[in-house]
Amino acid sequence: MDSVQIVVGLVVLATVVSALAGRLSAPAPSLLVLAGLGVGLVPGLPPVGISPDLVTLVVLPPLLYAAGQDLSLRELRAVWRPVAILAAGLVLATAAAIAAVAVLLTDVSWQVGFVLGAILASTDPVAVTALARTLRLPPRLEALVSAESLFNDATSLMLFRITVTIVAAGTSVPWGSAGLQLARLGAGGTLAGFVVAIAAVAVRRRTRDPVIETVLTLVTPYAAFLLAEGLQTSGVTSVVVTGVTVGALGSGLSSASNRLQLGAVTGTMVFVLESVVFSLIGLQLPSLVRTLDLSPAQWMLPAIAVTAAVVVIRALWLLPLMIWSEPVSSELPRWRMAAVATWAGTRGVVPLAAALSIPLMVSSGEPFPHRDLVLVLAISVCVITLVVQGLTLKPLTRRSGVAEDSVRENREVAVAELSLAQAALQRAEELLDAGVAEPAASSRLIDALTERRDAAARHAEGFTDHGSDSGAIVSGRMSLQREVLNAESEALARLLVEGRISDSTWRSLRHTLDLRDAALGAQDQ
Repeated sequence: MDSVQIVVGLVVLATVVSALAGRLSAPAPSLLVLAGLGVGLVPGLPPVGISPDLVTLVVLPPLLYAAGQDLSLRELRAVWRPVAILAAGLVLATAAAIAAVAVLLTDVSWQVGFVLGAILASTDPVAVTALARTLRLPPRLEALVSAESLFNDATSLMLFRITVTIVAAGTSVPWGSAGLQLARLGAGGTLAGFVVAIAAVAVRRRTRDPVIETVLTLVTPYAAFLLAEGLQTSGVTSVVVTGVTVGALGSGLSSASNRLQLGAVTGTMVFVLESVVFSLIGLQLPSLVRTLDLSPAQWMLPAIAVTAAVVVIRALWLLPLMIWSEPVSSELPRWRMAAVATWAGTRGVVPLAAALSIPLMVSSGEPFPHRDLVLVLAISVCVITLVVQGLTLKPLTRRSGVAEDSVRENREVAVAELSLAQAALQRAEELLDAGVAEPAASSRLIDALTERRDAAARHAEGFTDHGSDSGAIVSGRMSLQREVLNAESEALARLLVEGRISDSTWRSLRHTLDLRDAALGAQDQ
C-alpha cells in the first residue's frame, strides 16, 4: 500500500476518532490505537510497511520538541532529583527486568533480551503528554511524569543503541566501555541541543516576519536531531534539550500575532503527527504477528508478562521515591500519587521508533536474532499500556482524589484576572495624570476598566461569571489601549515569576492577551 495513501487515510481516521473521543470523554491516543488495530485486522488488507526513518526522523523530533517546550522549567527545578533518579536508575532496572522475563519465557539470549528491555524501559513523552491533556493532575505531579518521560527516553534510546551494537557485533557486554559510550552520547546530545537552542533564540529575536519565524520554529527540532546524529551523539537528547531551553528562553521571542500563528500551525502539526503515529502502533501489530511462526499463546503470554514487569518495577521505584522526596502535593497521601504516576507510565511512539530501527542483519551477514519476536513483543506492550492504562487512567485519578477539581484553577484564574485589571486601570490613570493621553478618551477607558476590575473582584470572591472580556475596552485611542495592554502583560509576567499562577494559567491568559493584541493590530490597519 502506498505510504501517501496510508498517511491520508490515517489522518482522516484520526479526525473522526478524535471527535468521537471528545464526545466519549476518552483519551484520543487509546482510541486511535484501537482504531488502527481494527483496521489491521481487516481480512485481505495488504501488509503496511513503515520505514524506521518515517517515525525516527519525521515524526519524533517535532513531537519531542513540542513536549519539551510545554514543560514548566519552574516545576522542573522542584522535581529534578526524582526525575534524575527515574531517568537513570528506573530505566536500567526496567531494562534488566524485561530482559529477565524475555529470557525466561522465550528463546532469546540475554543480549537480545536487553535490546527489548532498552526499547521498553522508558515511558513515552508523546503518549504521556497526550494523555495528560485530559487529566487535572497537580502541577508538580504533572511536571514529574512529563519531565521523566522526556529525559528517560534519552537514556533508554542511548541504551538501545549500545545493546544493538553489542548484538550486531556478536560480542559480550563490555560494561565499562558501554558506560563511557552512554555518557558520551548524553553529553554530546546535551551540548548539541544547547547550541541549536541558543542559535534558534538568537535568530528569532532578529525577525518579526511571521512566515520566517514559523519556518524557523518548524525546522528547529530537525536541526537539533540531525546535528547530534551527525556528531554521533544522541539526537533525542538534543531535541529534548532544545525544546526545554527554547521554552524557557523564548517567552518574549514572538509578537502576539506571531504567537497566535505559531500556535495554530504547530498545534495542527502535532495533531496530525500524533494521529498518524498512534494509529500506526495499532496497525502494525496484526501484520507483524502474521510474520511469526508462533502460536498466539507463545507471544501473548510473554507480552503480558513483560507488561506486568514494567508496571511492577515502576511501582516498586515510585512508592519509596514519593515517600522520601519532597511531596508533589501536601494534601494527598503519597501512595496515591505514586499509584497515578505508576499508571501514567505508558509506552508508545518512542518504543515504536526504536523497535522499527532494529537492523535486519548483524555484522556477520546473518539475520538479527529474533527480530520479529522483539518487534511483536515491543508493540504489544505499547498497545496494552496505551489501551488498558490509557482508558483507565482518568477514572483512577478521579477515584484516588489526585485529579484536581476546577475550584483551584478557577480561583487562580480569577485572582490573576483581578491583578491584570488592576494593573490596566493603574496604567490608564497614570497616563491621564501625566497628561500624555486625551482626557475624554482616557475617562471612557478608565470607566470601562473600573467596571472590569469590579467585575473581576466579584468573580474572585464568588467564582461567578463576571461576563467581562476584551470587549469591555472599546474606547480611547489605540496607543492608550496598547499601553494598558502592555501593563497587563507585565502584570501577568510578574504573577508567573512570583509563583502566584501555574504555567497552564499563564499560557491561557497570555493567549487571551494575544487575541486582544491582534484585535488592536487589526484596528490599527
